[in-house]
Amino acid sequence: MEQHGTRPAQYGPRRSRAALPPQGRGGAAAGRPAGRTAGPGAGGGTARAAGGRQAGRPAPSSAATAAAREVGARRPLPNPRLTGLGSGLFCAAVMVVLGYLDALLFGASLTVYGVLFVPVCLLTAVWVRRGDLLTAPVVVPIAFAVGLVTVAESGDGGLGGRLMGIVTALATEAGWLYGGTLVAGSTVIVRRIRLVRRRRAAARNRPPG
Repeated sequence: MEQHGTRPAQYGPRRSRAALPPQGRGGAAAGRPAGRTAGPGAGGGTARAAGGRQAGRPAPSSAATAAAREVGARRPLPNPRLTGLGSGLFCAAVMVVLGYLDALLFGASLTVYGVLFVPVCLLTAVWVRRGDLLTAPVVVPIAFAVGLVTVAESGDGGLGGRLMGIVTALATEAGWLYGGTLVAGSTVIVRRIRLVRRRRAAARNRPPG
């Protein structure tokens, strides 16, 4: 009887793949890109550092902001300051212009001219600088007489008739002339008193040197 040779079956656990040595595992781990591993940690560190710098900056307090707004609100508006000569030229030029407007619109009414003279005197006294305060009451009567050339009666049309009309207007409108001069003088006196008080207060508050 013929016997066929068969390979006996082998029982038992199959042999697994050879495990990598520790050096191989370490090398594979080291071969990974460093940025992927250190990315989250580095980003977090940068964010924390930036946050620390921002936290270190002093935030503007609401009290300081309110104080700055209050100072800005109290700051006066810019206004012109005229010298003594400048105030005289300003007042004379304005009165000449107003005289022409009076002649065109109101038929050279001396009453309208006198009424317009008062606020011009006030502006002249307000806008003159501190060093030339005493010039305002002096220049306003001169400006009144200069502006009368445009509204005074000319008579026969000659120079003599024009001068006679100016003298007559000065005599008849002396009330407005004195009133405007009084307004300018009062304004100058008030400004002078305030200036003297301010200087005395500054001298008292000045530390002894």
